[in-house]
Amino acid sequence: MTKTKANKKFTNFGIPCDDDNQSYMIIPVADSVLDNLGLTDAEEEIEEDEVEEESKHDRKIFVLDTSVLLYDKDSMFKLKGNNLFIPFVVLEELDKFKDKSGLLGEAARQHNRFLDSLRDNDGLNEGVYVEEKDIFIKVWLTSIDEEIKDVVAPNTNDNLIVHALSNITKEFGDDFEVILITKDINLRVKCDALGLRANDYYADYEFITKESDLLYNGNAEVTISDENLNNLYKHQIISDLSEIDLNVKLYDNQLVVAKSFSGGSALTFYKNHELHLLPSKEYLIAATSVEGKNKEQLHALWMLSNPDLPLVTMTGMPGSGKTYITLMAALHLIEKKKYKRIIFTRPIQPVGKDIGFLPGDINEKMAPWLSPIVDNFRNKFGSLTYFETLMDNGVIDVAPLSYIRGRSFNDAIIIVDESQNATIHELKTIITRTGQNSKIVLLGDTDQVDLPYVDKFSNGLTIVIEKMKETSLHGHIHLDRGYRSDLASLAANLL
Repeated sequence: MTKTKANKKFTNFGIPCDDDNQSYMIIPVADSVLDNLGLTDAEEEIEEDEVEEESKHDRKIFVLDTSVLLYDKDSMFKLKGNNLFIPFVVLEELDKFKDKSGLLGEAARQHNRFLDSLRDNDGLNEGVYVEEKDIFIKVWLTSIDEEIKDVVAPNTNDNLIVHALSNITKEFGDDFEVILITKDINLRVKCDALGLRANDYYADYEFITKESDLLYNGNAEVTISDENLNNLYKHQIISDLSEIDLNVKLYDNQLVVAKSFSGGSALTFYKNHELHLLPSKEYLIAATSVEGKNKEQLHALWMLSNPDLPLVTMTGMPGSGKTYITLMAALHLIEKKKYKRIIFTRPIQPVGKDIGFLPGDINEKMAPWLSPIVDNFRNKFGSLTYFETLMDNGVIDVAPLSYIRGRSFNDAIIIVDESQNATIHELKTIITRTGQNSKIVLLGDTDQVDLPYVDKFSNGLTIVIEKMKETSLHGHIHLDRGYRSDLASLAANLL
């Protein structure tokens, strides 16, 4: 018989199962908590053959970086079933953002209030178990790991987080998987170079397959019989799709190119398990004043003119016409009294921060970001007189993201340009501003993501497209052909 010390860092804490092999949830618990529960850390006599080699517990220790807490104000709650360690330096970084406006300040204040509410329990120094969220939260007092300090100088906050991760891994790594969760790409690379585990925060986009070819592009192709093609042109609809071999899943409002065995074809859109003939080019010109140059643009014009489609998303290469056809169609719909005004907004770098100290009022501060809309007016009308008149009359309204919270947009077309440079939380804020008889159009090129910490798959536009594609209130199309110039198209493809 040998003496084995009970684990002083962890204890069995939970309700045992009914069978003989009792199963418990294991979380880090401080000595003071054990004393309050009437438990002790006394040495126990355990038969050596009863001590079995155990694998690491299902609960993981997630070390949270500031970037995650600021990115998603509910991030801690989305990591339920795990133990969350917050390095002390992260609290200092949160404090710098608490007075900021917008989503960053809101996230910092919410996390601060939540952590403050836990102080009445066992204390964040010892760790607090939040039963309703099934998370254990502990503030880790950052200490220097002597083994890596010559390589990782403890002179920046990121490096202090690396030291914290290293020490937590040494102390708890035998029992738990210890993983740093961060949106900071370089910080993940540093950790990997040191043999420490670090992951991105996947809560928003874990369902997205990280392959470009599998992202939803709003376009599909099916093969139909000659008889079905003739009936489609005759009745404008194919209600019975049982005879059609659908090799891909179709979504409502998706562009579907129907090709017959003899070589005929038709442009259709999928809706309520039926194929509907897309309105003619002439009809769409009358409805939007824009002449579509390819099937994708024709489908985009149909979505823009469809009053039953409040959310439209468009992606495409530079010069593919996203902003131009949206703006011109919006102007025509206003002339036809379908809507009353255009709300134009776009992410301003650095995203989520104030506009800055540019002189003038909001419109003057936003002037550098209005260049795309101004250029399109100049190209269409030859001067900016019409644009200035619309601005003066309030028909075109500039709405900076920093000031959009709390507003409601009724009878409006909301155009969000460069929306690939917004996070999903920022786009959610914009989309939820949409009021009665309004349409919101998200435009962007997911191959040109400038926002730090996100990429083609984790940016807000991609997440909106993938999450909303199964709803009947959303339509999407990818424009894959550029018309700005031959050089622009060549550069987009080759450089």
